[in-house]
Amino acid sequence: MSLRQRAAFFFEILLRVPPIYLVDELLKINLGIPTSENQTITYKNATLTSLPDTESEIDRIVMLVDDQQMYKVFVLTVLKVVLSSLGILLALCVFTLQRQQLVLVYKYLTSVGIVFLSYWMNVSTMKAAVDAISASASPTSLLEDVLSLDVARLGEPGSYGFALVQNYACQCALAYLFKLMYMGPRYPLVEMLLLACFVGPSLLVLLPLPVSVLQHAPVFAALLPLALVKFVLCYSSVAVVHTVYGGYLHARDFVGNFGFSALIESQWSRLCVPTVLRVFWVVRVLEHCAGLLSDTGVVTLETLLAGLKSLLVTGCETLTAVLGMTSVVSYVCHYVGCFFQWFLLTEEEDDRSIGTVSAILFYILALQTGITGLEPEKRFVRLCRNFGLLFTALLHFIHNIVNPLLMSLSASHNPSLHRHVRALCVCAFLVVFPTSLLAYLWSHHAVSTWLLAVSAFSVEVIVKVVVSLMIYSLFLVDAYRTTFWEKLDDYVYYIRAFGNTVEFFFGIFLFFNGAWILVFESGGAIRAIMMCIHAYFNIWCEARAGWSVFMKRRTAVNKIDSLPEASGEQLRRLDDVCAICYQEMAGAKITRCNHYFHGVCLRKWLYVQDRCPLCHDVLYQAEPEDAREGSSSDEGAGDGDDAHEEEAEPLFPPANSTRHRPEQDRDR
Repeated sequence: MSLRQRAAFFFEILLRVPPIYLVDELLKINLGIPTSENQTITYKNATLTSLPDTESEIDRIVMLVDDQQMYKVFVLTVLKVVLSSLGILLALCVFTLQRQQLVLVYKYLTSVGIVFLSYWMNVSTMKAAVDAISASASPTSLLEDVLSLDVARLGEPGSYGFALVQNYACQCALAYLFKLMYMGPRYPLVEMLLLACFVGPSLLVLLPLPVSVLQHAPVFAALLPLALVKFVLCYSSVAVVHTVYGGYLHARDFVGNFGFSALIESQWSRLCVPTVLRVFWVVRVLEHCAGLLSDTGVVTLETLLAGLKSLLVTGCETLTAVLGMTSVVSYVCHYVGCFFQWFLLTEEEDDRSIGTVSAILFYILALQTGITGLEPEKRFVRLCRNFGLLFTALLHFIHNIVNPLLMSLSASHNPSLHRHVRALCVCAFLVVFPTSLLAYLWSHHAVSTWLLAVSAFSVEVIVKVVVSLMIYSLFLVDAYRTTFWEKLDDYVYYIRAFGNTVEFFFGIFLFFNGAWILVFESGGAIRAIMMCIHAYFNIWCEARAGWSVFMKRRTAVNKIDSLPEASGEQLRRLDDVCAICYQEMAGAKITRCNHYFHGVCLRKWLYVQDRCPLCHDVLYQAEPEDAREGSSSDEGAGDGDDAHEEEAEPLFPPANSTRHRPEQDRDR
């Protein structure tokens, strides 16, 4: 991306920040809904500034409140809510506009702001001039003082000459800016009149006019700019309606063709929502930081820590602020994942989603704990606890990065020593750091549901790392063996089953821990929904998947045990490798189609299908119960003939008929 493109991108991001700021300010006032902190109820002879606690007090106050005043309060509250909701809707609509449309909107708003700023400066200047003229013993106009070169009078402390010159310069600058931002038809006469309107009150002060004329001069001076602004608004209303309707048609067609999720994803990318939220949160924090620095004289360590705490508390007081903080957390977690990828010398695309997953987890934690509605001190404590939970979850994400690398390094016999050392260093970090964290937390904090949750996550990541290291060690040992290790698959299965069982029990423990929080500490619909999701995906689905794997393995083991074992003489006559793993066979199983395979390899194959890898014949057929009983009853009667017939069959069929080499089978 070139420098010009980066500048254009940053400019567009800045254009989208003010609508988010407007939404944040409206959420700060709770959409105009009275709360227990700002509600004041006035009745006949008293004022109530806090909500009552008992039902008797509520009934007594309700009887005393004037009906007409309650009606006014209700109407004003409804009006505030409606206007605030419309403001949020309008801000979101502006947020979704194209860059060119955003520029037009800001040009119009800037022209409106210039008119009101000019009016306010003229009013302030007129007020200072009227006060100075009224306080003067010999009221004369400023023009007379200038013409008479009365330097002493012009330089008096109460003189308004300097303020008048300053206002004149500012009005000229505002008139020039308004000329640039004005989007209506441009006529030379109108432009000259605009300049006269802006600087007119400053010129009228020079004349010996009555005070009433000077006081009303700013009002008449603002009439023409306001009329032009209203004309532009009325002139652009048709274009605004067409833009809104065109956006609606585009969204409807897009949803019909690609779906609602595709629309959200495309708009999310087009609007650069995470970057906009990050910039908004940083600007918001810088604003509060400037306020703290202006209030604090000398910066010390205590004031710095107090200021940091205040910034964190105010940085999550509204939903938009929490979204901005979530975007910042996602940004940091993304680069943490990139750091570990760089350290491990891996570039898996799936591991780059760590920032997205961390953002979702952090925002869910903020919502289910109701962090925006807490008091500042409790909010800070809850925020720190959420960061603790997020950090332990981040350790799991790091394990997900290093675990596939460990398996690939050990299974592929990678001779690169420094890659093994890097992976083992990360594993050591994932064991040492959670252990140290648990030791610190249990020594400095009392037992709580949060501490139990953090402990469960930390112990779980330690168990997962130990399981990965054990499997890694087994694969390394197998790499240096000269013979086929048939029990390796069983050992790996037992270790992984142990790790999955521990994770499953921790999932159950976290479910009951969340249920305790829901019932006895802080309930809520979001927490209940998240518990249901956790119970389904992390408990029920995991249990069902584990049971399915266990049953498949058990069935495969039973099928393999039912096949005959090849003797040493048969293997010497065969003198071949296993067609699945291409390893020499110290032991083998004989299928119904007289093919030889390792028992472990054939068991893995049976996880997928029940047909021979070479001839695709059915490896195992379960006989009906009647056939089994009949065969067992006839076994003794036909003992002689059947036995001789079995002995008459050749042990090894011809090589060109049943036994295929792997190369021949692939060619076939």
